[in-house]
Amino acid sequence: MGLCFPCPGESTPPSPDPEEKRAKLAEAAERRQKEAASRGILDVQSVEGKRKKKEKIEKQIATSGPPPEGGLRWTVS
Repeated sequence: MGLCFPCPGESTPPSPDPEEKRAKLAEAAERRQKEAASRGILDVQSVEGKRKKKEKIEKQIATSGPPPEGGLRWTVS
C-alpha cells in the first residue's frame, strides 16, 4: 500500500467559475429557506395571505397615531 497518484492520462476536473458557484449556492440557500418556512403547512398561499393581512392591520394601527382620550383600545379576536 502506497501513495495514490492520479493516472497520467487523467486531468483534474475543471472547477466551476466562482461567480457561477456563488449563484448556485445562493439559489440553493433560497430554496432551503423556502422549504423550511413552509414545512408542515398544507396551504402556503393561504398562510402568506393571512400574514400579510395581519401586517397590514398592525401597520394601520401603528400609523393611526395615539388612541383617543380613553387610552385603551379594545379588540376582539
